[in-house]
Amino acid sequence: MISFGALLGVAAVALGMVLTPGPNMMYVVSRSIGQGRRAGLISLGGVAVGFIVYIVATALGLSALFAAVPELYLAVKIAGALYIAWLAWKALRPGGLSVFTPVEMPEHSPLRLFGMGLVTNLLNPKAAVMYASMLPQFLDVRAGHVFWQSMQLGGVQLVVSLTVNAILVLAAGTIAVFLTRRPSWLRMQRYVTGTMLGAIAIKLATDTSRPVPA
Repeated sequence: MISFGALLGVAAVALGMVLTPGPNMMYVVSRSIGQGRRAGLISLGGVAVGFIVYIVATALGLSALFAAVPELYLAVKIAGALYIAWLAWKALRPGGLSVFTPVEMPEHSPLRLFGMGLVTNLLNPKAAVMYASMLPQFLDVRAGHVFWQSMQLGGVQLVVSLTVNAILVLAAGTIAVFLTRRPSWLRMQRYVTGTMLGAIAIKLATDTSRPVPA
């Protein structure tokens, strides 16, 4: 039986992660603004499947693989840091755009929206590093089968992430209109987002922790 403390801990970490802008949030919000809420929710469905893939992979031993091959873990971590640093630069550079800035974009079919949401999440190195390093910290070998513990803890993260992102998808249009009418606020949102992404990139690049085998 998983302890309430472990569930609460995973929920708190998941909430902190999802409130920090990243590739998944940027994609679903931009699609919601550019193509409507339905498109944003379909894209979020693809993101959800990507999370499930990572949850199952972690439960089956992704963290053990990273622990056994530290060079692989290091490569994923560095790739994640570089990717997030690039996103930070896109937000902070002169002429950069906020995630809530309405832009013209071609409409995609539901299948492509779902597929792009899935690929965006699967290619997000932060997700792999998060699952490999976070979930094992909350496992208790005395509490039962580690696989099912991993699945339950991953389920908590999934619910938290999807809930927050769904709220953003539904409110993205309203937020975009509000910020567009207030250019200084829009710039501030862009700078805050870029700074937070930059901090995550530095944290990822300098973190010396290693995944613990499940």
